[in-house]
Amino acid sequence: VQLQASGGGLVQGGGSLRLSCAAPGRTFSRYAMGWFRQSPGKEREFVAVISNYNTYYADSVKGRFTASRDNAKKTVYLQMNSLKPEDTADYYCSASGTEYTGDSHYRRAETYDYWGQETLVTVSS
Repeated sequence: VQLQASGGGLVQGGGSLRLSCAAPGRTFSRYAMGWFRQSPGKEREFVAVISNYNTYYADSVKGRFTASRDNAKKTVYLQMNSLKPEDTADYYCSASGTEYTGDSHYRRAETYDYWGQETLVTVSS
């Protein structure tokens, strides 16, 4: 599965961005699609995951970010509202071929089988 993330950019605090991740391939609908981010000097951290049954968010983005997917377009989205400077990071999309109950597995980067390239989000204060 090849993943192609896009949509990053520079935005003022309080603004919005929408990230997209295209995953061309016949089996897109089988995958749980995750979003992670990484800031300089920090470990990659879980942001959100959307399967065909559930959506989970990190506490730091809950209520501000919304993950969605369009299986017909084989694309997953991350709508980011009320952005804060601390949201500045490289954002990655990822795909897990295993469906898990609950979110504990999905919060771990090693759960995911495929990763896209980063898209940089910079939020100015």
